[in-house]
Amino acid sequence: MIRINLLPVRVAQKRAKSQRQLLVAGLAVGLTVLACAGLHLALVARVAREKAEIAEIQTELNSLRKAIGEVAQFKKLQAELQGKLDVLEDLKRKKTGPVHLLDELSRVLPDKLWLTSFTEKSGQINIKGVGLNENIVATFIRDLESSPYYQKVDLTVTRQVVQEGIKLHEFEITSGVAIPQPAVAATGEAGR
Repeated sequence: MIRINLLPVRVAQKRAKSQRQLLVAGLAVGLTVLACAGLHLALVARVAREKAEIAEIQTELNSLRKAIGEVAQFKKLQAELQGKLDVLEDLKRKKTGPVHLLDELSRVLPDKLWLTSFTEKSGQINIKGVGLNENIVATFIRDLESSPYYQKVDLTVTRQVVQEGIKLHEFEITSGVAIPQPAVAATGEAGR
């Protein structure tokens, strides 16, 4: 019988089988490394996109904060302007006050009564004058009290004097100033 030594063939087969297994294992490790690298690159790209989006949102937030600051500044300026307009309206209303006071005074001034002094200071009016008799002075005071521009009319001094041989009644009146609100302005404010 012939004997064949198969040992080297088996060793060669084993070696080839080991090489194939190493090759398959190497390919599996390589594919795993490639997959991990691809996944890593995808995650890095996603992080970069998220960072860019955060930077864009932060820029938009900063511009909105700036706009909010501008709006607050505009509201502050608007409040200052409204205050100035209110002061101007008050000054305009008070400016016409003396005109109305004097106009009303000339309207209620009776014949045979003369004014010698008219002063207004800090809302207090002091009127001095002479009348032919006490009835004319009383009529003047009554008409002055009925005026919307004079309030708390008070006769402080009255005395009889003789001027050029004529008996006259000298008087002094104090009063407060009242500036009535016009009906149009009152309804205009209520409409706002």
